[in-house]
Amino acid sequence: MRAQSKLVAVATALLLATGTVNAGCVKGAVAGGVVGHVAGKHGVAGAAIGCAVGHHTEKKKEKKQKQQQQAAAAAASQQAAAPANTRK
Repeated sequence: MRAQSKLVAVATALLLATGTVNAGCVKGAVAGGVVGHVAGKHGVAGAAIGCAVGHHTEKKKEKKQKQQQQAAAAAASQQAAAPANTRK
């Protein structure tokens, strides 16, 4: 029965982790589940913690990419707004 409950927990986590809202959760859950299992048969707890960490890491990555895109757009708009050198 214990193996079935673990299977149900993992299947539920994978179903809930689809889409961009839960980005990074699946990778973190898999890694955390493996580490938790090896470290003392705590695979489900490791998967839950791994999901949270993976989601947090993915959000930080998305935020950094967004900031870089905004900086690039600002630099491009400044170059476009600069007056052209003209001779008199």
